[in-house]
Amino acid sequence: MYAIIEDSGQQFKVEEGQELEVDYREASAGEEIRFDRVLAYRDQQGLQVGRPYLGSVCVRAEVLGPVIGSKIVIRKFKRRKNSRRKIGHRQLYTRVRIAKIETA
Repeated sequence: MYAIIEDSGQQFKVEEGQELEVDYREASAGEEIRFDRVLAYRDQQGLQVGRPYLGSVCVRAEVLGPVIGSKIVIRKFKRRKNSRRKIGHRQLYTRVRIAKIETA
């Protein structure tokens, strides 16, 4: 049994017990998040596809805490101008564990 959810313009294939990193949210560890934008759901009866979303399916997740992604280095360079710039960035994410995929 799995579901395909949409969150912040990204799509994730999730199963119960799976851990994943979604965009940062102001939520403390132990709180619950609901993902209502379910694009598809698969179980023993078959596959259900939403147009665009399934209203009868909801995914509940438990927040594990914030995490910092890997470092991204941006270098800007203009030849023959003695112009060089180096910028670093680390994105914040929220790690969640999928608790339950609910159907109505």
